[in-house]
Amino acid sequence: MNGSRTRLRLRRLGIAAVGALAVVGVAAGPAAAHAEVTASDPRALAENVTLSFTSEAESETAGIAELRVVLPKGIAADTLTLKDAPKEWKLTATADGYTIGGPALATGTDAEYSVTVRQLPDEKSLAFKTLETYGDGKVSRWIEVPTNGEKVDNPAPVLELKAAAPGAKLIVPGPSPTPSSAAPSVRPPTASPSAPVASASARAAGDEDAGSGTGAVVGAIAAVLVLAAAGAFWWMRRGRGRA
Repeated sequence: MNGSRTRLRLRRLGIAAVGALAVVGVAAGPAAAHAEVTASDPRALAENVTLSFTSEAESETAGIAELRVVLPKGIAADTLTLKDAPKEWKLTATADGYTIGGPALATGTDAEYSVTVRQLPDEKSLAFKTLETYGDGKVSRWIEVPTNGEKVDNPAPVLELKAAAPGAKLIVPGPSPTPSSAAPSVRPPTASPSAPVASASARAAGDEDAGSGTGAVVGAIAAVLVLAAAGAFWWMRRGRGRA
């Protein structure tokens, strides 16, 4: 009787142990590999913040060679500077974020790097969708953004932000150059256009002078003709009076 009870208890303990292991395995499965981000000052509108990224290696045959990150709204690639990265890795801006990579890391080595951002946007959370490319061409996509507390298989690194500090303001980009402050456009020399204008003025003045001279000559000729006609008329009357 006692032997039967002992065997029953052992059987129950075995089933419980197997169930516990199964639960642990399920819980650990999705967390086996992931990408994450932390910040030196996780507050909205914080300035000169260091963002540290970690992408855990999940390949058993190749190391991580490149990471492509899609930046969230409010952070532009030109506001980032690379602070720390694996040896010979470089950061290159893209249309929607940046890539960082170089020689493939040793197999099983996590990719860790950090950047400094000029200012965090006024948001509650920031998602940094990340694509990991391994030396053998394999790509892991951590691009899913959980909503309403749901769980996803490939979550993107998400940074939760606290409220902005009192008095914090959004940095306004510098104004674009105005027409007055912009570099002057190339224009043709002013001497060339003035030369034809001066020539035209000279020609106009010459024509006016020539017109005045011609009028004087015509007037003199007309006066001579009038005098000649008057003289001829007087001579003819005189001749008739003698006759």
